[in-house]
Amino acid sequence: MDIKTLLPDIEQELQRQVARLDQPRTRPFHEMLTYHMGWTGKGAGPEATGKRLRPLLVLLTNASCGGDWRRALPAAAAVELVHNFSLVHDDIQDNSPKRRGRDTVWLQWGAPMAINVGDALFVLSNQAIMDLKENYPAETVVRAAEILHNTCLDLTRGQFLDMSFEKRTDLTTDDYWYMITGKTAALLSACCHIGALLGGADEARQDAYRSFGHYLGLAFQVQDDILGIWGNEAITGKSAASDLVEGKNSLPVLAGLAANKKFAARWRQGPIHAFEVEELAKLLAAEGGYEIAHEAAKQMTDLALLNLQEADPQGEAGDALFELAERLLKREQ
Repeated sequence: MDIKTLLPDIEQELQRQVARLDQPRTRPFHEMLTYHMGWTGKGAGPEATGKRLRPLLVLLTNASCGGDWRRALPAAAAVELVHNFSLVHDDIQDNSPKRRGRDTVWLQWGAPMAINVGDALFVLSNQAIMDLKENYPAETVVRAAEILHNTCLDLTRGQFLDMSFEKRTDLTTDDYWYMITGKTAALLSACCHIGALLGGADEARQDAYRSFGHYLGLAFQVQDDILGIWGNEAITGKSAASDLVEGKNSLPVLAGLAANKKFAARWRQGPIHAFEVEELAKLLAAEGGYEIAHEAAKQMTDLALLNLQEADPQGEAGDALFELAERLLKREQ
């Protein structure tokens, strides 16, 4: 199964869900959503839509359990709409002017309207998951919705912690793992859990898939932290200076603070300037920040692949799921 063959169906389902707002009086509102989703406006296209990783996980997990992935398309749309609702709100909260190389919704239309766009995407995700009733028993639909709703609460917990951590100077790596479990891992875990549920997997197998998604999310975030300090900007498309300049309490930084040496002393003096970044990144690496984060990413990667093997995905979809996992877990650094 070629992942690329799934993408047109994912886009079609997403467009069908968002089209609920495509009515004469709310057409400009609908266009705000289609802009954010990457379908319209300047720079629209594959680069603007993103990778659609989360719906792909739903469909591949579903098919690897023996399900018909086409029946699970509303769930695939639901998780992607949740993801995008969180992005619209994150951009407002972080005051970020760009998303995938384009102006963010709040920069285009103002923060109050962007909040409404995010709210609409959230509501649409709830409507999308309920569309499963066309192909699944009510009990299964309710369970899928329950997983999605619990995950949305986890996302808000993670975002609260991430924002509150900006002012904290007493954080530990335990705080970090709890925060990224909500902010990053929860939704990837839910994608695999819902996909397995709709694929007819038993409880034990659902749990293995859920755990795979959980550790995949943790590994993905730690890798992102590493790339945010030592990444090749030409490959990652983002500045390697940004995480240190923004004062992000990432895993490498927390490891450096725990070492309590020269990096920690400079960090506690106040904001980092762009001209200091290269030297501080070298200092952080020398004091163990890179090694500790790299080892943590490796451990999470091993756990993700171990749980995926335990889930025993079958057929072409199973092969594609392993390929996708390998690609995500071995990003360029």
